[in-house]
Amino acid sequence: MMFLFLATKGGGNRIRIVKLLKQEALNANKIGERLALDYKTVQHHLRILEEHDVVVSSSPKGTYGAIYFLSQDFENHLPPIEEMWVRFGRKGK
Repeated sequence: MMFLFLATKGGGNRIRIVKLLKQEALNANKIGERLALDYKTVQHHLRILEEHDVVVSSSPKGTYGAIYFLSQDFENHLPPIEEMWVRFGRKGK
C-alpha cells in the first residue's frame, strides 16, 4: 500500500479518489468533476486501485457508468493507512 499511495507520482490523486469514495460511491465522470481531474486520468487511477483491491465497481471492469466504491477489505484497513498518509506527509491535496 505504501508504494501505491506514497512512492508514485499519482499517489496524491489516488488518495483524493479514496477519500472521495469513502464519502460516497461515484462513477468515473463524477469523480473527475469533483476532483477537477481529466476522465482518462480518473480511469487510469481507478484501474490501478481496482487491480490492488482498493476499489470495486458495480459493473465489469471498464464499463461506462460503473459506480466505484471502496472494497470491504480496504475499508477494514483504512485507519492505519490514513495514519500512514499523515505520517509520511501525503494527505491527498
